[in-house]
Amino acid sequence: MSVKNKLLTAAATLTVVGGVSMAGTLSASAATPQCSQSGNTCIEIFSKEFGTPAHPGFVETVFLGIPAAGVPTILHRASSTDPAEDLIVPLAGTVSTFYKLGMVSAAVNSHYGSEHAAQIEYAPLGVPTGLCAALATTAYQNEGLTLQPCSTPGTTVWIIDTADSPATAPTYFPIVNGSTTDFTHPFGMTIQGDPAHKPFPQIKVRHLTGNPADVPDRQLWGRDFGVVK
Repeated sequence: MSVKNKLLTAAATLTVVGGVSMAGTLSASAATPQCSQSGNTCIEIFSKEFGTPAHPGFVETVFLGIPAAGVPTILHRASSTDPAEDLIVPLAGTVSTFYKLGMVSAAVNSHYGSEHAAQIEYAPLGVPTGLCAALATTAYQNEGLTLQPCSTPGTTVWIIDTADSPATAPTYFPIVNGSTTDFTHPFGMTIQGDPAHKPFPQIKVRHLTGNPADVPDRQLWGRDFGVVK
């Protein structure tokens, strides 16, 4: 079996996001009920600053639900009827496996090889678009997340960086972009502003601060499975 097929099998049967096994729960996984009907592994990503696994509050969402490259991903109030929140995990595995696929650099592999990573694809109502939450270019300070072709190396891969916040893992963790070139304070997903009061805040990447002992809540994330609450 090829490395890519092994990753696809892993994503379908045992998704490891945050180091937690999803085996046995995938049939119920969905942002909307339709998301999982094609056997997808559906996921909601939320900020520690505004949610918990029991009540995610605000989740990563495609702006206006538009399936096109360059459309931002934002935090938006969780809803079980909004297909713009339907995100699936097409590929998951260790960073070293993504390296074997040519999806991350040797430098990234040398620093994060044993950590888990995943791609997050937009799939409204369970229909894959081939577009992943990503960066348009190699990560830089305050670069916003947008949809990009999932085949793009580096920028479409997200590392579950539990090593940079071991005290909060596995419930909450930094999510570092696979194109990062800074390994002391890598570029991690960050939310600025309160989505309850600031409409459609785009998720961005910024240098992690306070790692490994005191990463701020705005740079810590969690994941939820099942119809959003």
